[in-house]
Amino acid sequence: MPMRERLSGSGRVRQKVALGLLALLFCTAPTPGDVGGCGQSPAELDPETFFASKANIDCQRCEECSLTRVSCQNACSHPESYPSTFPENCVPLVHDGEVCLRALIHASCDDYASYMSDSSPSVPTECNFCPERAP
Repeated sequence: MPMRERLSGSGRVRQKVALGLLALLFCTAPTPGDVGGCGQSPAELDPETFFASKANIDCQRCEECSLTRVSCQNACSHPESYPSTFPENCVPLVHDGEVCLRALIHASCDDYASYMSDSSPSVPTECNFCPERAP
């Protein structure tokens, strides 16, 4: 039966300090989305490029998921029906657009069905650039 070494009082203190520092390191480190675009300089997202890309992805995902909705038909046949500007005072960055489009590409078909709902479409949190604030 192996003998377990007991830590002295100062050894326990050092161990607790080390654990505390390790916890502090992990709890205060920025999350990936908090630090910007991984070396990209901040640049405003071009709405025309973004919405054209989004229409293309929407069309592809509708086809992949066999969704037959008016919004899917618009994405595939009438991409010009997508907005060409962001709402007033909404200035997303290129990185924001990249994150949104990546989320759309990797969404499940069930999620995509809710995004493309003709009656009450939902918006993935990654694409909710400028949420409306309650009064």
